[in-house]
Amino acid sequence: MFTGIIEATGVLKELTLKGGDLALRVQSHNLDMSDVQLGDSIATNGVCLTVVAKHSDGFSADVSNETLGLTRFSQYQKGQKVNLEKALQATSRLGGHLVSGHVDGIAEIVSSNSNGRATEYWLQAPENLMKYIPYKGSVAIDGISLTVNAVEKNRFKLTIVPHTAQETTIADFKVGTKVNLEVDQISRYLERLIQGQSSAASESTLTTGLLAKAGFIK
Repeated sequence: MFTGIIEATGVLKELTLKGGDLALRVQSHNLDMSDVQLGDSIATNGVCLTVVAKHSDGFSADVSNETLGLTRFSQYQKGQKVNLEKALQATSRLGGHLVSGHVDGIAEIVSSNSNGRATEYWLQAPENLMKYIPYKGSVAIDGISLTVNAVEKNRFKLTIVPHTAQETTIADFKVGTKVNLEVDQISRYLERLIQGQSSAASESTLTTGLLAKAGFIK
């Protein structure tokens, strides 16, 4: 479990096809590895990866075909800059929101403009995920916890302050950039709870009326 508060950035130093999937090495001179053990989880551009080898300047991990099919890792190249966050500890501040590191889909930046010292980005997301992206809700973009400031059809807007841009990969974002998207976990679990096991395989029927009937809203 993570918070979406990025601790450091790193680069992909090695990408090796291995046994049909991918092995990689991440280098970061800013991520504190002193308390990292083999088997620990580190979110890498929003993807929960397991440390299989520890180095003085980073770590190695494996990426399964399942992960390659759902994330941007299949398009990453050597030298790719990535956001890094170690797993949440029980004593840590929850500065962002609960992030699982399980990417739901890919979003694409379709426009950007300045607003004071901040930058506003509009992103297009898969239609089936937009129901989980409410106004003033939380999303994780390449592992970064961000607040949704507007929603229109299959697009949503993010407002990025200078500090966030400086401490993450957002400074490299531009129109056409595709990013890993994880929606808020609460909305997904809430939908599953209301649907019940009898409709687990059916299309989502989550509506405001159903939420009201279940007592979640008035």
